[in-house]
Amino acid sequence: MRVYKDKEELIAEINQKFEKYISEFDNIPESLKDKRVDEVDRTPAENLAYQVGWTSLILKWEEDERKGLKVKTPSDKFKWNQLGELYQWFNETYAHLSLQELKDKLNENVNSIYAMINSLSDEELFKPHMRKWADEATKTATWEVYKFIHVNTVAPFGTFRTKIRKWKKVVL
Repeated sequence: MRVYKDKEELIAEINQKFEKYISEFDNIPESLKDKRVDEVDRTPAENLAYQVGWTSLILKWEEDERKGLKVKTPSDKFKWNQLGELYQWFNETYAHLSLQELKDKLNENVNSIYAMINSLSDEELFKPHMRKWADEATKTATWEVYKFIHVNTVAPFGTFRTKIRKWKKVVL
C-alpha cells in the first residue's frame, strides 16, 4: 500500500483516481444501468452503489466517533465476515438510484472525505491508534486512518474502473 507524505498527496491521488473512475459512467445510458453481463460481476448501478456504500461508511465512522458514539465496523448491521451481505445491502440501498444520482452522491461523499482529511491533524491521519474505529476495525493489524481512506477510495476506484471498462466493452 502506498505511503503518502502529506494530506495534499493523498487528496491528489484520490482525486486523480476518482476523476478517471467517475468519467467512465458519462456515456452509459440510464436504460443500461442495471444490465448484467457474465463477464463482469456488477452492473453499472451496483458498481457505483459499492463506492457510495464504502465512502458513506468511512464518513459515518468518523462522524460517530466525533459524536462520542460507539463505532461498529464495518457497519451497525454487518460484521467483517458478512461482507457479501453488506454489498447486497449497498445494492438494495443505492442501486435503485439513477446513474446521475449515484454519481452525485459519490461526488458528495468524496468531497466530504476531502473535508474530513483536511479536518484531521497529520498525526490523526498518519499515526496509528488515533481513532478507536480504526483500531477496532482490525483485530490483528494496526491501520492508520489514511489506510482506510486509501483502501476505500484510491484502490477500488482503480479496480472498479477496470470492471466498468470491461462492462462497457461488452455492452456498448
